[in-house]
Amino acid sequence: MTVRLEGQVRFGGRALFAPVRLELAAGRWTALLGPSGAGKSTLLRLLAGLPVAGRFEGRVESPFPVALMAQDAALLPWLTLRGNVGLGARLRGEAVDRQRIDTLLDAVGLAARADSYPLALSGGQMQRVALARTLAEDRPVVLLDEPFSALDPRTRLAMQDLAVRLLAGRTVLMVTHDPAEALRVADRVLLLGRDGLEEVAVPTGAVPRGPADPALLACQGALLQRLMAGAA
Repeated sequence: MTVRLEGQVRFGGRALFAPVRLELAAGRWTALLGPSGAGKSTLLRLLAGLPVAGRFEGRVESPFPVALMAQDAALLPWLTLRGNVGLGARLRGEAVDRQRIDTLLDAVGLAARADSYPLALSGGQMQRVALARTLAEDRPVVLLDEPFSALDPRTRLAMQDLAVRLLAGRTVLMVTHDPAEALRVADRVLLLGRDGLEEVAVPTGAVPRGPADPALLACQGALLQRLMAGAA
């Protein structure tokens, strides 16, 4: 079954964006770009079943459980990293799989900090814990809101590779401001503006694509020109 959203969000008499029809292909990565304030995070919240500012006029079809990684890592300061990653299971009254949690913390490079508390971490490290927590949910649909924005370039590439590998077969929608990131990991790239959604060309080949891949760089250049033209 397909995850689908149709409609628009209005603030009083003003529309945040034109009516959109967003369909997420099952088992594929979709990346969503657009200027700040265009409504990208709003679309994620709607798909997650969360309230949004303004009034939504439309419908959402999301027959699957969803995991959402928001822009804010939102780690609980009184829980260790291990406790934060396993929080979802605890809140649902489920058994916490400590081995899986430790495996995920190791995958994001924080196994040695498992018993540390979030206040001892940098912003990038907090984001990596939030990614591990999202992966621990093991949901068929995953919504990522700028999941790698606080990471240095080397770590960002490594976490992109990790997410693509661990989320293989899942339906993923990722919001990002980075054209190179979108084109590297996504099977489909959409641009959200005032006129709604537009699809942009992506390189051929399997994801994650090499950051220096000539086809990726060509698509990145075309997408940057398109974004700059839209901002002019």
